[in-house]
Amino acid sequence: ASHPPRATAPTHEFLRTMSAFTVAAVAPRAVAAPRRPFVAAKSRRAAAPVRRAVLESAPVSSGKDFEPEPDLELSDLTAISPIDGRYGAKIKILRASFSEYALVRARVIVEVRWLQKLASIPQITEVPPLSEDANAFLEKFLADFSPADAAEVKKVERTTNHDVKAVEYVIKDRLVQHPELKSIMEFTHFACTSEDINNLSHALMLRSGVDSILPFMDEIIDVIVGKATEEAETPMMSRTHGQPASPTTLGKEFANVAYRLARQRAQMGKVPLYGKMAGAVGNYNAHMSAYPDVDWQRVAEEFVTSLGLTFQPYVTQIEPHDYMAELFNCVQRFNTIVLDLDRDIWSYISIGYFKQKTVAGEVGSSTMPHKVNPIDFENSEGNIGMANAMFEHLSAKLPVSRWQRDLTDSTVLRNMGVGFGYSLIAYQSTLKGLGKLETNAAAMAADLDCNWEVLAEPIQTVMRRHDIEKPYEKLKELTRGRRVDRDGMREFVQKLEMPEESKQRLMDMTPATYIGNATAQALDIVAKIKAL
Repeated sequence: ASHPPRATAPTHEFLRTMSAFTVAAVAPRAVAAPRRPFVAAKSRRAAAPVRRAVLESAPVSSGKDFEPEPDLELSDLTAISPIDGRYGAKIKILRASFSEYALVRARVIVEVRWLQKLASIPQITEVPPLSEDANAFLEKFLADFSPADAAEVKKVERTTNHDVKAVEYVIKDRLVQHPELKSIMEFTHFACTSEDINNLSHALMLRSGVDSILPFMDEIIDVIVGKATEEAETPMMSRTHGQPASPTTLGKEFANVAYRLARQRAQMGKVPLYGKMAGAVGNYNAHMSAYPDVDWQRVAEEFVTSLGLTFQPYVTQIEPHDYMAELFNCVQRFNTIVLDLDRDIWSYISIGYFKQKTVAGEVGSSTMPHKVNPIDFENSEGNIGMANAMFEHLSAKLPVSRWQRDLTDSTVLRNMGVGFGYSLIAYQSTLKGLGKLETNAAAMAADLDCNWEVLAEPIQTVMRRHDIEKPYEKLKELTRGRRVDRDGMREFVQKLEMPEESKQRLMDMTPATYIGNATAQALDIVAKIKAL
């Protein structure tokens, strides 16, 4: 039988041109001296041909085990980004907001609405008010616009090498089908620069995308608020610097997160989405050259606000994108708070404060059958990292443009949906993880009972009230770096010279009851969020 060719030692010239790492990888390996076997020399000689035969028959990699396959059709298995592949079903809702089809559709909407706006301006006699039939034709065109129509735009773009111009040509191709609209079709894209169309399209896309993720943000807040109220009275050890600290309640800790998230959620709703329609450099130059008697800035403001956007009066060729940075930073802050929650829950699971509900058929480890890993919180943390990296770049880059504009924002803006996509994946993972949690109140209680030294704080504070000398120092000597049990703390308190009422209050206190107003704060979270 034939065998694959054996590897040969590399030549000196070959080695000379290779990196040190590669040379080491292909160089003949030193063979350690064998242990002295307990067999006769004759037996060793007989075994040598067998060993050579095994080595000669071993397969030798040709280096072509993972060669690329060209022309793979796009699917969830072949997509480069996991957003469109592995996680495609999770972010499907965002395709209508941030896909290439969504961008083309938004541009078509803006172009058609601008044509309708021109027809409403009395001074532009060449574009008379549109008839009911003409408006109905345009509305049907917009309502029926589909991915197939967008594909037609992309086909035209292969010739024009200009995406917005391709949109204009496809719209004109539709207008010629209606006699009234055919007569005014050259007013499509009238006095516009591409960025007039793009900035409004991006604002419409952002509005749609934000509307898609807000329900998931609200659900996270609602779930956490629910846990805050349910666990308002569940005492729990705090940890500062990783060490036992004054107790709290589990509900209060959830309330902390809920309020932080709700505040960022409220700020998102206050970020205005800006738009402009001011021509090539923001001065309505082309508009005024054709119709100098029209108040074009007023027309632009009316048009932008008619789309449900906020008018940006001072622009260059581009809307400056400051509002986008504000919006992305707001989502980023919300994400960071979710990430903070993910890590805290992960840690609490690791010390037994939470159990996780098992799911039939799920595997925690490929080799350790007992594992129930906090994978949902880990998945969320990883995807938030990806989302925030994208938002960080968008926020830093988009407000910067050379002179009246450069094109660096164009390619970056096509990635708006990436940050939202990773965020949406993370939100769903966090929600899934929260749904699996089971509070282990017994473990929390046991932890509290092992840390009576946390009562050093209230004892020394009451000692101060009653003017006992060096209260902090005395408690420090008793507790710092030491374990003090219930009896030890009570023995210390019993010896203090203070009013009996104060002494009894300290004697009755336990780590589980030393929680301040944590319960009240947890129960008040609903009202506090409503007040935002």
